[in-house]
Amino acid sequence: MTLLDSYKTATKNLFVNKRRSFLTMLGLIIGISSVILVMSAGAGAQSLITGQVQRRGTDQVVVLAGASDPNGPPAQALGIMIVTLTEDDKDALLNKSNVGHVSYASGYVTGNGVLKWGNVDRNVTYTGANADYDVVEAVSMADGSFFTEAEAKEGEPVMVLGSQIAEEIFGNQDPVGERVKLDNKQFRVIGVLAPKESSIFGDADNSIVIPLRVAQYELLGVRHVTFIRMKLEGEQYIDQTEEEIRQVLVDRHGEEDFSIRNTAAALDILTTITNALKFFLVAIAAISLFVGGVGIMNIMLIAVEEKTREVGLRKALGATDSDILRQFLIETIVLSLLGGLIGLAIGVFLAFLIAKIVQGLGYQYDFIVSPTAVIVSMCITTLIGLVFGVYPARKAARLDPIDALRYE
Repeated sequence: MTLLDSYKTATKNLFVNKRRSFLTMLGLIIGISSVILVMSAGAGAQSLITGQVQRRGTDQVVVLAGASDPNGPPAQALGIMIVTLTEDDKDALLNKSNVGHVSYASGYVTGNGVLKWGNVDRNVTYTGANADYDVVEAVSMADGSFFTEAEAKEGEPVMVLGSQIAEEIFGNQDPVGERVKLDNKQFRVIGVLAPKESSIFGDADNSIVIPLRVAQYELLGVRHVTFIRMKLEGEQYIDQTEEEIRQVLVDRHGEEDFSIRNTAAALDILTTITNALKFFLVAIAAISLFVGGVGIMNIMLIAVEEKTREVGLRKALGATDSDILRQFLIETIVLSLLGGLIGLAIGVFLAFLIAKIVQGLGYQYDFIVSPTAVIVSMCITTLIGLVFGVYPARKAARLDPIDALRYE
C-alpha cells in the first residue's frame, strides 16, 4: 500500500465518522485557538503599554525624591516621604552650565481637594507643576492656553482642566474665564486640555493643573516637590545627562538622597515583563493541547478496537505491519492537522474581534498574529498527532491476523 493509498483510507475513515472526528478534534481546536488568541492578545496588550511610553518619548529623565536601589522601587513607592527635592533643584538642572542637554523640566506635587463651581462640588486630585508641564507631558490645548512661566513664578491662581472633568463640571458651557474654588481658594480657569487617552503615566482627561507655587504654598503648605520630570534634546544624551544630574544634586544636597529613572529603561522593563507574562499565559493555554492529544489517543484506541476484524482481514490479504501502522498514524496526523487549522482560524478571528473592540474604545491596540506563532502551533499539532498516534497505531500493527478475524 502506497502512502497516497494510506492517506485516502485514513481520510475516508474520518469522514465516515464525522461526529466522532469533530469531537476528537475539539480539544485541539480549543487548544490551538487559545494559544493563538493568548499570543495575539499578549502582543496587542504589549503594544498598548509600550506604545504609551513610545508616544510619550524615550527622551525623558525623572528625578525622584529619596535614594533607592537602581533596580528596585523608589522610596515614595514604599510610602516614605522625602522633602529634600525642591523647585530650586529643578532650576539648577535647567541651567545649561550644569546639565547640557535638558530642554524642558517641571517639578510636581499632587493634592486632593474639593472643586466648587456654582452648585457643583466634586472631590478631585490636582497637580501643581511648572509652565513646562504641557511640553513635558506632551499635551495640547483644546481651548484657552496653558499658564506661562511668569504666572507660575508669581503664583497666579490660574487653572487648566482636563477635557473630561471640564465637561462634567461645566457641561456645554465654555469653562475658560470662569471662576472656581479649590479648597476655598478662588482660581480662574484659563484653558482646557485636548482629549487624550489615559495611560500608565496618568489620566490627562481628568487632570487639574495649577502653578506649582500655588499648590505648594497656598494649598499644601510644603516647600518640596515629589519629583522632577525633564525632556532632553535627544535619547542619545540620557547616560550623560543622568551623570550630570547626579553630580549637580549631590553637590547641592551633600548626599545622593534621590533616584534617577528614564523612560527608555522603563520601556525595556515593561517589554521584559510583558514578554514574560505573555509566554506564561501561552504555557497555560498549551496545557489544553496536551489534553487534546490524550483525547485523540483515546479515540484512536477505540478505533483500533472497532477495526480489529478489518485489520485482521487486511493482514490476511497481505498488508504488512508497516502498512497498518502508517494508516493509523496518517489518520491521527490528518485529524490533528484539521483540528489545528480550524483552531487557528477561530483563534485569529477572536483575536481580530478583540482588537477591533479595544480599538473602538479609543486605545492604540495592534492586531498582531505572529507568523512564527502560526508555524509553531501547526508544528506542535503535527507532533501531537505523531506522539499520541504511535501507541494506537503500533497496537493495531501488532494484532495477530487469526485472533483479529475471530474478534467479536
